Amino acid sequence: MRICEFADAWEPMTSTPPPPHTTQFGGVVIAGRRSSRSWDSGLWGLLKAPAFPIEALHSIPLRKYPDTSAKPEHADSGGHNTDFGLIGLAVMGQNLILNGADHGFTVVAFNRTVSKVDHFLANEAKGKSIVGASSIQDLCAKLKRPRRVMLLVKAGSAVDDFIEALLPFLEQGDIIIDGGNSHFPDSNRRTQYLAGKGIRFVGAGVSGGEEGARTGPSIMPGGNEEAWPYIKDIFQNIAAKSDGEACCEWVGDEGSGHFVKMVHNGIEYGDMQLICEAYDILKRGLGLSNKEIGDVFTEWNKGVLDSFLIEITRDIMYYNDPADGKPLLDKILDSAGQKGTGKWTAINALDLGMPVTLIGEAVFARCLSAQKAERGRASEVLEGPQIPPYTGDKKAFIDDLEQALYASKIISYAQGFMLLREAAKEYKWKLAMPEIALMWRGGCIIRSVFLKDITKAFRSNPALENLLFDDFFNKAIHNAQGGWRRSIIRGIELGIATPCFSTALAFYDGYRSKVLPANLLQAQRDYFGAHTFRVLPEYASESLKEGDNIHINWTGRGGNVSASTYLA
Repeated sequence: MRICEFADAWEPMTSTPPPPHTTQFGGVVIAGRRSSRSWDSGLWGLLKAPAFPIEALHSIPLRKYPDTSAKPEHADSGGHNTDFGLIGLAVMGQNLILNGADHGFTVVAFNRTVSKVDHFLANEAKGKSIVGASSIQDLCAKLKRPRRVMLLVKAGSAVDDFIEALLPFLEQGDIIIDGGNSHFPDSNRRTQYLAGKGIRFVGAGVSGGEEGARTGPSIMPGGNEEAWPYIKDIFQNIAAKSDGEACCEWVGDEGSGHFVKMVHNGIEYGDMQLICEAYDILKRGLGLSNKEIGDVFTEWNKGVLDSFLIEITRDIMYYNDPADGKPLLDKILDSAGQKGTGKWTAINALDLGMPVTLIGEAVFARCLSAQKAERGRASEVLEGPQIPPYTGDKKAFIDDLEQALYASKIISYAQGFMLLREAAKEYKWKLAMPEIALMWRGGCIIRSVFLKDITKAFRSNPALENLLFDDFFNKAIHNAQGGWRRSIIRGIELGIATPCFSTALAFYDGYRSKVLPANLLQAQRDYFGAHTFRVLPEYASESLKEGDNIHINWTGRGGNVSASTYLA
């Protein structure tokens, strides 16, 4: 195991070289000589070597932090007085620790770089019920039983590395919580692996960004349910509240918590792309200034679209560069990045055969934006409609666009919950849709008034097959349909791409169609690949039996053979 693989989201391993005769790891400062040639030599070089065993760290003399924190009234004797530990002092980690302290919990903080812990204790954490740990061993020694340790580190091998570093200092029944953006199959594996060692693992999706971590995030925990009674009080206290209810509830087994967070992030991708398409139409199609667009979003945020993302979009529209007073947005490169959670959602939807088209298009829209240079060349040679100044009724145009955004948003959430429902079947998870909707109502990036209606729909009918079957959403789509269709037509006429608006409407029209042209598709597959087809019940006969996989010799040539791959 390579120690340098203890990556996290905070800072590069080599960003701040240690002083000349020391090497550092975690809260540990190791005395030693460093060659003048390179600070990679000596013991630091050993730490980076592929063969350096993590167990060697356990015997290194440690620098101990003085305990300058406020002593909680509920601290027990014997030094085991902290409620939970947190590894990873990026802004999210620091804010979550401060949030916990604000709610009366005593937290022990650990980071691989000693200066980060020192700085945190001397500044943001000063005078609060927060202590520092000089090592993983020290962190575990300061925790109440069962120990509760939360990791907020970069997803991937870093999580596994820290788990292995923790294990020698944990006992049966202790709890490890991964609060990062881990892929749910990794959380499945970790739950099973740690259960075999008597350790309870929880994969907890955390959403809300830096502000949410400080004031109350949405927390989506899943894994070993035996851990829930020991972390419920902490999580539900530090989580956001919506109408007095904590935006945190137990999700289900294994990696279900991270799965729900993945779907949340996929929906976030869709929401953001829909807003971007509305912005594009308002700016290029309607010719509005950034301030005027900000005014539109201000009005939209007073109605059915009231949400965090609409709110921040309004703020972005109004923001001017202090250097020259001009809109900063117009200076930002139109090439979007992504961390992969939207892609994970789209891939999982394909794996489960679920038509989660809007999230997929949102991912592809980011991919297309990244082709900046190629798009520049294409703009010079590929023709399309010229966008003339708009002379029609601007208010009617904007009202239609609001309806298009609302209807498309309904489709996005309907698809997301379709995926959750199918995942529950496939992975044998008992996912409670009302609680998932509740967890998303506050604290997270997709929080909105809209989610109250989703919570209400699933609470009134927990077995609801699709959000579109709920009376409220059925009526909302019906009322928005005219403006939705007109907005997409305008985008087509103006040559403005609306991939998510368009795919949302295409899904809706396909979903409400009793008959689709898949009969022809299946006939084509049987023609060239003998993949067979099935006959409609009303046309069943002796030669075309209902329920049979049937192959026809379409040309009269060749043998009468059939494949066993109907689903291929």
